[in-house]
Amino acid sequence: MGTHIAFVAYTTRAVDAAGVRRAFAAALAEIQRIEALMTTWRDSELFRVNQSAARAPVAVGQETFDLLAESVRVGELSSGTFDVTFESLHGLWKFDHDLDPHPPSDAAIRALLPLLDYRHLRLDPAKRTVAFAKPGVKVSLGGIAKGYAVDRAVKLLDDAGLVTFFVQAGGDLFARGKKPDGTEWSAGIRDPRGPAPFAVLPLTDHAFSTAGDYERAYVVDGKRYHHIIDPRTGRPATASRSVTIWAKTALLADEIDDAVFILGPERGLELVEKLDGVGAVIVDAHNHLWISERLRGLVRLTAAPSEGI
Repeated sequence: MGTHIAFVAYTTRAVDAAGVRRAFAAALAEIQRIEALMTTWRDSELFRVNQSAARAPVAVGQETFDLLAESVRVGELSSGTFDVTFESLHGLWKFDHDLDPHPPSDAAIRALLPLLDYRHLRLDPAKRTVAFAKPGVKVSLGGIAKGYAVDRAVKLLDDAGLVTFFVQAGGDLFARGKKPDGTEWSAGIRDPRGPAPFAVLPLTDHAFSTAGDYERAYVVDGKRYHHIIDPRTGRPATASRSVTIWAKTALLADEIDDAVFILGPERGLELVEKLDGVGAVIVDAHNHLWISERLRGLVRLTAAPSEGI
């Protein structure tokens, strides 16, 4: 999944250190299993969909199908700002191992922009197949699969009897329970232009996911380019610097953070407030801070977000 995985847990009377480590190993294996199903970097169910679904429907397993169906649902919910067909631009913008600080031309973007639309997916629940409406369409679950994988790992740790732990996959985090001294877990919200967190958010039985323009990014001629692509323009989104989502599941937090980032603070907070148990902290493009209703009084500010490009 191109990220770092971390597990932390307290032992209990029922689960000693060896038991915790066995649970960690099982949880990591589960994340690796999901990656093998859904990666686009090597042969997988999703890789085969991208290879063939424009020619004929491709059968996939239930998990992959369900996550694609969920992606379409969130695409509709977010007015198309969450869109798994961003993979159709693969190779145009280079922010991964192929980092190249040369933005593509307007003509190159215009040529591929018609491929970006989650409505190009044709999902058949009865046959559990995926097809694309036109050649050139590709999908990636990079904006949702990490959250799903974190939730699956959490379930395994729950099933193993752990009661106080967290699971982290890059910017996606879920914290279970309270520490033995009764205090909550807490997560720092990174300053988009500074070295340290500017805020801290307590977490108990909740997920935390951050989308920011500071990862997988470069600056050219005083303008920042980053990997969160607005499917309406084919270009990096410009309304936000960072968005942190607090939600009941890592899947929900992961699938909403990019959408809110692209929508910007006003429309993004409208979406957040419609969703049960979801909160947001947004640093907008002008470095202004926005905190949703559910998180007011919970977020502790430690500094102001730093200025910068």
